[in-house]
Amino acid sequence: MFMNDIFRIIITEEAILIYMDDILIFSDNLEDLHRKTNRVLKVLQDNDLFLKLEKCVFEVQEVKFLGMIIRPDNIHMDPVKLAGIQQWPEPHTVKQLRSFLGFCNFYHRFIPNYSSIAYPLNELTRTNEPWKWNELHTNAFITLKNLFSSQPALLIPNKTKPFILETDASKVASGAVLYQANSNGDLQPCGFISEAFGPAQQQYEVYN
Repeated sequence: MFMNDIFRIIITEEAILIYMDDILIFSDNLEDLHRKTNRVLKVLQDNDLFLKLEKCVFEVQEVKFLGMIIRPDNIHMDPVKLAGIQQWPEPHTVKQLRSFLGFCNFYHRFIPNYSSIAYPLNELTRTNEPWKWNELHTNAFITLKNLFSSQPALLIPNKTKPFILETDASKVASGAVLYQANSNGDLQPCGFISEAFGPAQQQYEVYN
C-alpha cells in the first residue's frame, strides 16, 4: 500500500506497474522511457527509498516480472518455473495436490477452460471424505501438465485494435478467451478467464 500511495499520481498518468517493491516501467520509445524512469527515481529519492543496482535492469526488450517473461508483443510463463512440470509426481495427499494446484492457479490465465479441467482436482481438496484418487483425477492432472508444458504465450493487447471475445460453459464451469490479431494477422489469445460453478449454478440449463 505504501508504494501505491507514494506513486498514486504517476500510476494514473504513466505506463508503470508496481507490486510491493517491484517496479516495471515501459514505453514505446527511449526518450519517453527515460522521462518516466527519471520521474520514478525522483519519487523514490523524495521518500528516501533506495534501489539495489544489481537487481535493476534498464532499456531491455525482455524482462522477468512477477513470474512472467514480458517481451514487446507477448507474455510468457517463466521457463524456470515450468522446467519440472512434466516430472511433477502424481499427488497422494491433499497437501501435495494443493501444492500442484497452487502452481497451476498462479498461471491459470494462460490455460483455456482451466476451471473446468481442474474442477475434479479442486473438489478433491474440499471433500471431507477419505482420499479417493481415480482415473478422472489422473486425466485432469496429466492434461494440466501437458497444457503448461506447451508454454503458451499471451498477446499484449493493443487498445486501438478490435478484439474478439469467445465464451463457453459446461456443467461445472464457464470460461472465456479474449483474442486479437498479432503482427502476422493471426488471432492470438490475450488471456483466458474461467470460473467453477457452485452447487446451485450447476443446476442451471446450458444452451449451445
